[in-house]
Amino acid sequence: MIAIIDYGMGNLHSVGKAVERLGYEAVVTSEPERILEANGAILPGVGAFGDAMHNLQQTGLDEVVKFYAASGKPLLGICLGMQLLFSQSEEYGEHQGLNLLPGKVVKFSGDFKVPHMGWNTLTFKQSASPLFRELEEGHVYFVHSYHVLPAQGNDLLATTDYAGDVTAIVGRERLFGMQFHPEKSGELGMALLNNFLKLTKKGE
Repeated sequence: MIAIIDYGMGNLHSVGKAVERLGYEAVVTSEPERILEANGAILPGVGAFGDAMHNLQQTGLDEVVKFYAASGKPLLGICLGMQLLFSQSEEYGEHQGLNLLPGKVVKFSGDFKVPHMGWNTLTFKQSASPLFRELEEGHVYFVHSYHVLPAQGNDLLATTDYAGDVTAIVGRERLFGMQFHPEKSGELGMALLNNFLKLTKKGE
C-alpha cells in the first residue's frame, strides 16, 4: 500500500489515481498509523512553503514524515512536497523545512519569465539511480516560481535547463523528490513514478 500524505495542500487524488494506474494500492490519508504502515509514501503539494509547513506542524505530520524517512522505506516528495524535504525556504519570508536534505529553496531571479512553466528536458546527473532504471532522458512538465539549491551535490539526481541548471530530481538512499508532477508529465513522468513504486516491493 502506498500512502498519499494529506496535509491539506495538493492535488492528492491525481497522484493517487496515477499510482493505481501503475498497479499499486493508493490510500489518501492523514492518519499517522496508516502512513507508517505503508510500503511507500508520497508527499505531494501545491501552494506556499510556509503554509504547508504550518499545516504539517499543526497536525504533527512533520514528525511522522521524518520518522517515515528514518525508517528507510521509500518516500517521494512531489513539487512543493520536494521543496519541503529541504532545510529552509525564502518564499514569503524565511521558513524552516523538514530538514531531511540540506539546502535552501529560493526564488528564480533574472531577466526571464517566472514562473518556470512548460515542458523541459531532464538531464540525468547520476544515471545509476534506481529512478532512472531502463529510462532515457526526456521531457517533463514544470510549473514553479521557486527552486531548490541542494547543499550537497550527491543529492542532485537530475537537472533541467531554465536560464541555467535547475534542480529537477533529488535523492538520497530511499528518499526522493521531483520538482515536476510525474503524473502530469507524460510517458517519462509515469515511468519515473513507476520506478519509485518498484522500490516499495520487497527485494528491490
